[in-house]
Amino acid sequence: MIKFNDTFIIGIDHGYGNLKTANTVTPSGVKIHESEPPFKKDVLEYDGKYICIGENHKTADMDNYYLTLYGIAQELSLAGITDSHVHLAVGLSLMWYSEQRESFAEYLRQNEYVEFGYNGKTYHIYIDSVSVYPQGYCAVYDKLRDMDGVNMIADIGNGTMNILKVIDHKCIIDSCRTEKLGVEKCVFRIRNAVMNKFHEGIDESIITKFFRNEEQELPEEYRKVMENCTADYCSDILAALYNNEYNSKLMKLYVVGGGAVVMSNHNINPPNTTFITDICANAKGYEFQAKRNLRKCADGKGNKSQA
Repeated sequence: MIKFNDTFIIGIDHGYGNLKTANTVTPSGVKIHESEPPFKKDVLEYDGKYICIGENHKTADMDNYYLTLYGIAQELSLAGITDSHVHLAVGLSLMWYSEQRESFAEYLRQNEYVEFGYNGKTYHIYIDSVSVYPQGYCAVYDKLRDMDGVNMIADIGNGTMNILKVIDHKCIIDSCRTEKLGVEKCVFRIRNAVMNKFHEGIDESIITKFFRNEEQELPEEYRKVMENCTADYCSDILAALYNNEYNSKLMKLYVVGGGAVVMSNHNINPPNTTFITDICANAKGYEFQAKRNLRKCADGKGNKSQA
């Protein structure tokens, strides 16, 4: 969260697997209860509903809106603020950006003033404006100055991998590609392999810790199966990049998102590769871009409302 004049710029990355702000990561699940649930942590109280965040997956049209309110609350609560004017800085996939950015901005601006509860506090929020930026590109905003020659960005989220070429600091829009090779593919492979070999299920939280290389008690035979599945998944990632004109000898590769965490933690390291393992990098990039644009507007050099 960045303060600009009397407004707080809050970047939110609406991932399929996780909701990311500049400082928080939360599973993107939404479950609505009509009555108060027994446990109220991570519960949003809005429009007479109790909205549990982190359960299930996003399914309904309003889920991204509820997650947005939750992301706002997360960032403001860290600063001890409950009343604020907010400029939202969000993103869309490169493939959907041009077609959907205006409608997505309107969707998030559906209420100029919003009142909701979170963790025992009531929030009074004015959503003054919304900026929408391309995912992946914003995660490497601080690396663009280094992108001489031909570069490739691979933003690997939970559901998809978005690919973009950058040549001499300039994004090549016609190079945008989306592959259905998000990290969830690897999760499914591991679950199926464990079931086939051991006839047992495995909780996704165990797989997530394995991806992050976090310490946990894990039998060696299970770990071996998970390592093999992960190696196969990473090989598929590289094959897809090569099919999209990646050349490790002639290009620099920048890998972003959850896929960067998986590849870097499991020794998949092609030549000339930079892994951006901060999965909040897109949200931080959105905030940086929004502040820069708002400053230009304040100087009379741009338009304040950027959809």
